[in-house]
Order: sequence, then C-alpha cells, then structure tokens
Amino acid sequence: MPLEPLSQKEVEDRLAELPGWSLAETAQQAAASGSSLTRSYRLGSHYAATALVVHISQVQQELDHHAEITLGYDTVSLAVCTHSAGGALTERDFELARRVEELAPGHGAV
Repeated sequence: MPLEPLSQKEVEDRLAELPGWSLAETAQQAAASGSSLTRSYRLGSHYAATALVVHISQVQQELDHHAEITLGYDTVSLAVCTHSAGGALTERDFELARRVEELAPGHGAV
C-alpha cells in the first residue's frame, strides 16, 4: 500500500521540528512536485562516520525505508524521500529523519 504524500503545510510543520534538515529537489522531483529531506553531519573521524552509517542502516531496516546516504571521510549526508509516492515526502521520511537525529549525537555527529 503506497504512502500518501504530505501537504506543503504538513511538510513545513514537520520540518520545523527537525533543526539542521532542509528540503532539496532533483530535476525529476521538481517535475513531479517532490523534494527530499536532506542533512549532513560532521564527525570526528572516518571510523565514527562509518559507524553512524551502520547505525542508520539498522534503523532503515526496522522502518523498511531507505535514504540515499553519502559517506565521506568524516561526513555523512542523507537525502530522504518516498520513491513509491513519486519522490514526494511522506510521514515515513520524517520518521526516518527523527530517528537519525536521535542517534547521531551518540556518534559525536554535529
């Protein structure tokens, strides 16, 4: 069962609860009126960044929802949207972002 896209107002309200997260659009999403939740974290080392990615992967498996993750030397960047909703944002995207926000400080992410 596909998830329903959130309205612009719902997206803005939920985004206000996630400091550090923002909206970004790909060309494909712009054509479909979609966007992604994005956030980058800086960590103390490559090892810490890798550990954060592994932890995020566990959460993604629990939620059965997966972000685009980019691992740099000491950075982790995420882009989250619901592909089955045409690249729009759904409640599941915000749940994943909230869960990542909860676990990131434990890895020393800023």
